[in-house]
Amino acid sequence: MRRARWRCDHTALAAAWMVCSCIRTAGVMMAVPKSEREKGRAVWGGYYIGMCFAAPEKQLCYFYLAPEGWKIFFFLAVVFPTITSILAYYWSQNGWDNHPLARTLAVHALPQSSWRAVASSINTEFRRIDKFATGAPGARVIVTDTWVIKVTTYCLHVAQQQDIHLTVTDSRQHELSPDSNMPVQFLTINVASINPYVKAFDIRLNSTEYGELREKLRAPIRNAANVVIHQSLSDLFLETFTSLVEMNQTYPAPSNQELEPCIGCMQTNANIKLVKSCQEPNEGECQQCYCRPMWCLTCMGKWFASRQDQQHPETWLSSQVPCPTCRAKFCILDVCIIR
Repeated sequence: MRRARWRCDHTALAAAWMVCSCIRTAGVMMAVPKSEREKGRAVWGGYYIGMCFAAPEKQLCYFYLAPEGWKIFFFLAVVFPTITSILAYYWSQNGWDNHPLARTLAVHALPQSSWRAVASSINTEFRRIDKFATGAPGARVIVTDTWVIKVTTYCLHVAQQQDIHLTVTDSRQHELSPDSNMPVQFLTINVASINPYVKAFDIRLNSTEYGELREKLRAPIRNAANVVIHQSLSDLFLETFTSLVEMNQTYPAPSNQELEPCIGCMQTNANIKLVKSCQEPNEGECQQCYCRPMWCLTCMGKWFASRQDQQHPETWLSSQVPCPTCRAKFCILDVCIIR
């Protein structure tokens, strides 16, 4: 008697769990390939058939005699996979033109092209190493030369850079970061497109990544809420480094010398030369660098910051670092912009 009662309770709990699973996974099943949906249908149907033998007293082999709960389970096990199969079949018509992702991309297609051209463009730019990417896997933000993309668990938001307006709408300060013991600030930026078919969406990122995002975007970011953005220590130093170098003497490049792309970023031409200017040639720790111009000001500033003691930022401006190529020591006063 006790064994029969345990089997009855176990069967009821299993049925309730499977019904909840059907309801919870209905939305997910709509995005699952047809072969996987068929497997899911087989699992649900197989579970019901297995219970026909595991609990013969329920008379599950005779549907009209089965308990009401099992009838509901059987009905859901058949209806949900059927609905998702019909929906997937509808999406697959006309070369998947009816799929929600295809419709999202189609609004950006030119009149003579299709959503596949947009997908190809995004795919090409996404493979480049210079893209900006941030966010958790459930809310990933990618910015390429042409596109601003936000990928969530169930949605895809796409906007063209030339059509968007960006506005900082909110800021939240947290005392501890998951990656460090330092306070962290997260910004919420609204992305609105002038294209009426593109819905506005929000992106969230760490304030230390704000400078990198701004460099990748073509459009300016408006600060409508007057949010105080806390930049990273490296970003603050890079701004100070740039302003101090601009005050140094310039280096007149020979007319026959052709400037090559910066070997650090390969994005801009080399525009600085290390010339000992802080002291006389034989005085101090700084040394004369005989390398040809190979670095841009931004990359040299990042190199200078990377060689500093991160625990003592007050010493950064007065320190010396080795040349990244010949290892000759130099200070900020020795960095000259080429004119």
